[in-house]
Amino acid sequence: MLKKNILFALILSLLALFTATPTMAASAHQLEKEGRKALEELYKKNPKARIVGDQAVGILVFPGVYKGGFMFGGQRGDGVLFTGGTVAGYYNTTALSWGLQAGLQKFGYALFFMNAKALNYLSKSDGFELGGAPNLTVVDMGVAAGLSTTTLQKDIYAFFFNQKGLMAGITLQGTKITPYTPSE
Repeated sequence: MLKKNILFALILSLLALFTATPTMAASAHQLEKEGRKALEELYKKNPKARIVGDQAVGILVFPGVYKGGFMFGGQRGDGVLFTGGTVAGYYNTTALSWGLQAGLQKFGYALFFMNAKALNYLSKSDGFELGGAPNLTVVDMGVAAGLSTTTLQKDIYAFFFNQKGLMAGITLQGTKITPYTPSE
């Protein structure tokens, strides 16, 4: 009985996560402010991210992504795209998953688009699906150690940051990114 109650509670939480009203979403100004702050924090904690950022043609920052699950899971967050230091658009990130998983977590991530082809794919696709996009490299400590301005050869680099909560693993597999218009 306890397992059913926990499962029911988590399913309700996931429903709330994905059906949140637009009034709960951040305004364009707030999202830009949070995105810039998150990017600066990432640069301070991981100097290799700044090296990648200096070479990128666009940076899509999701300062707060919420993930939860028990057998079935999901994640959702809002982000801002910067090109040349200015806001170029706003995006949502969502994913659903199933399998051996349990917990709740908040984290952020940034996608560094290294060339016009990758950035154009984001703007022209009707829902950018990570995994079916131009080649993506998730930067962990091992990958970061070998990054330099001469070794940046992938289309997109992903950095995770500000992980809080308890949930086994973070992945971008099956993540969909779609444009949206936040409130002013």
